[in-house]
Amino acid sequence: MSSVSELYQSVILDHNKTPRNYGRIEGSAATHAKGHNPLCGDQVTVWLEFEGDVVKDVRFEDDGKGCAISRASASLMTVAIKGKTREEVEQLFTDFHGLVTGETSEATKALPARLQVFANVAQFPIRVKCASLAWHTMKKALDETA
Repeated sequence: MSSVSELYQSVILDHNKTPRNYGRIEGSAATHAKGHNPLCGDQVTVWLEFEGDVVKDVRFEDDGKGCAISRASASLMTVAIKGKTREEVEQLFTDFHGLVTGETSEATKALPARLQVFANVAQFPIRVKCASLAWHTMKKALDETA
């Protein structure tokens, strides 16, 4: 097994088994959006809370209805965007979407290594939706706070 495959497996398994920022944000300061992938049944809800223009907190839940790739991607997304500005989050969304759909650019190459593990998803179109579900759901919540 190549080191990229080992890293991919390691990161996916870790974030699937022990997702970061899992659970709801309680209170009226947070906004949320729900996402669903009808092809495989993955579901996710993403909560965002801002302090000014910065993501103060971000959390997700999948109620056990998310595959390993979907859950790991949601977990890694929350880690990547917490503490970022709205503009930085928008750019991360664009760059991550490009990465999983196979677009290679300087921006996708500059994504953190922990997100780069999803680059091979582009080879499996059915899994692109799994990897990007939480990101699209987060974007929906982000757009609702604009």
